Amino acid sequence: MEGEELDALVARVPEGWSRQVVDGRAWGLTRVEHGGGRSATIAGEELGGTGRMDANVWRTSAGTVLRPCEMPEEQVLAVLRALPEDHRAD
Repeated sequence: MEGEELDALVARVPEGWSRQVVDGRAWGLTRVEHGGGRSATIAGEELGGTGRMDANVWRTSAGTVLRPCEMPEEQVLAVLRALPEDHRAD
């Protein structure tokens, strides 16, 4: 996945660490911006569970690119899509 839709999904993860609900389960998510916003790292783990997700996001002149770390892209996207659009932490 690339482009504006990906930018909107990544923006659902507040910068820094936050507690979020993903499909009814508590998660700890982190987003760290790098290089003046040219890239970001997003990571998460299900609190008290086994769920994990980790990816890098590259914002290039050709668009935004998602690069999951050792997991399928859909695993990362499923977590991002389950987040509220308005950045509210629990």
